[in-house]
Amino acid sequence: MTKTAIAIRHVHFEDLGAFEPVLRDAGYQIRYCDIGLDEPAAIAPNTDLLVVLGAPISAYEEEKYPFLIDELRLIGHRLSVSLPVLGICLGAQLMARALGAPVYPGKSKEIGWAPIDLADAVRGTPLHHLAGLPVLHWHGDTFDLPEGAVRLASTAITLNQAFAAGSTALGLQFHVEVEERGFERWLIGHTLEISTVPNLSVSTLRRDARTNAARTAAAGARMLRDWLESLTALQ
Repeated sequence: MTKTAIAIRHVHFEDLGAFEPVLRDAGYQIRYCDIGLDEPAAIAPNTDLLVVLGAPISAYEEEKYPFLIDELRLIGHRLSVSLPVLGICLGAQLMARALGAPVYPGKSKEIGWAPIDLADAVRGTPLHHLAGLPVLHWHGDTFDLPEGAVRLASTAITLNQAFAAGSTALGLQFHVEVEERGFERWLIGHTLEISTVPNLSVSTLRRDARTNAARTAAAGARMLRDWLESLTALQ
């Protein structure tokens, strides 16, 4: 039976990346809701899977970006009835906010390839595939752990890097979907932000992507495959 996965995409280069073939192999028909062209309010609230992707904006900027109100409403509904939600970066922040946790500027921007510290709770979960691997960090905001959620990963700068809310909701502050192919779009799209971060450069990010993106994306694909299988087991 064909299932539907809708990915809310805020900027075109932050797409599903390595997650897309995994979703297709798992029987999902993929549709993008491109913010600025499509309305998140038009997304069927009971679609099989909702993926909320990243963006260079904050989850608390609904006065500037009113579409965030519709996203929060949709995410909150799905979380309240245990429909599957996967949030990446901004998506994870919106999930946290929809669950009642504050989102706010972090200690400093965290941009670049670096490993995460996995919590003991990760044992036996899909995130174990990420052990020891550098992931792509690209955020300035953070959030408190929502009540009832389980922290899955941290870094020295950001305490809450990943969390699970029940069995059907997974929030990732970092990126493991990014492939080397297409990463140049990130470097172009974020060029101004890169220039404001000390000791960070386009050439360094490009070099580190060449070193890390392929194995990290492969691990991210395995993680997603296991998570989707866990959703199937709940049906």
